[in-house]
Amino acid sequence: MSTATPKIALGAWSWGAGAAGGDQVFGNHLFEEELKPVFEKAMECGLNLWDTAAVYGEGTSERILGNFVKDVRRDSVILSTKFTPQIASGSPDAMQKMIDGSKERLQTDIIDIYWIHNPMDVERWTPDLITLAKSGQIKTIGVSNHNLAEIKRANEILAAEGLKVSAVQNHYSLLHRSSERAGILDYCKENGITFYSYMVLEQGALTGRYNEANPFPAGTGRGDSYNPHLKKLEALIEEMKVVGTRLDASPAQIAAAWAIAKGTLPIIGVTKASQVEEAARVARIELTANEISRLERLGDETGVHTLREWEKEM
Repeated sequence: MSTATPKIALGAWSWGAGAAGGDQVFGNHLFEEELKPVFEKAMECGLNLWDTAAVYGEGTSERILGNFVKDVRRDSVILSTKFTPQIASGSPDAMQKMIDGSKERLQTDIIDIYWIHNPMDVERWTPDLITLAKSGQIKTIGVSNHNLAEIKRANEILAAEGLKVSAVQNHYSLLHRSSERAGILDYCKENGITFYSYMVLEQGALTGRYNEANPFPAGTGRGDSYNPHLKKLEALIEEMKVVGTRLDASPAQIAAAWAIAKGTLPIIGVTKASQVEEAARVARIELTANEISRLERLGDETGVHTLREWEKEM
């Protein structure tokens, strides 16, 4: 890859619409017209690592991203997408079929990082990555939402063919440190695996933009999950604002800078050019050890558990 991996990835989960997509989960309705300036701003800022999945909005997230990717040099972007077992066909070449769809929508022959989205069946699906890697269709192998035993098992299966898991993507935030407590972060550090933290902003709950007076849109996945807890998040968000004052940073930037300080690579969902600019400044924020432990203590003290319907405790 001619491009170095940036310290943060940009997420396109809330792009497009449809099942598991922007409208249902986020209450957004965003397509090419609104999102083109977002992509252009990201390229301008040097943020070129894009995370999506075949399942997001039934492929619309990938399709929108692909419509932008086709207009830039392919080696100027790093594309990360996922195989989701739940939507796989019953055929023996189900993974090949899904990646073919992803490649077509993303308008590319090679996927830079390809993930198994969740560990529905580690024994069944991990071996299929071997064919994709050996045929040059994917550059990097990742597993998402896997616990430590499942990551190790995936690594064993791949090691038999001289391959390895190089990336792990789990939910990780100031409200949800289950991967850290389970030893997954340590395992990743010891084995040269990049840990990608998704939902580091808890779908906006840690940005300071939402509170009891200004809740999430009702009837959305994130509204149902976070609106009942907004009051409990006040002390943590207040502290994020205090830390942000010293650093001239927003709560969202503090939440992402915390994830970087913990040795992870946060994925920040972006739907506006201003969010990209905000994300670009995160890599320069240095939190002190004292600030990190204070934020973590307040995160724990909220008592808010944000495990979502597709997840399990690690």
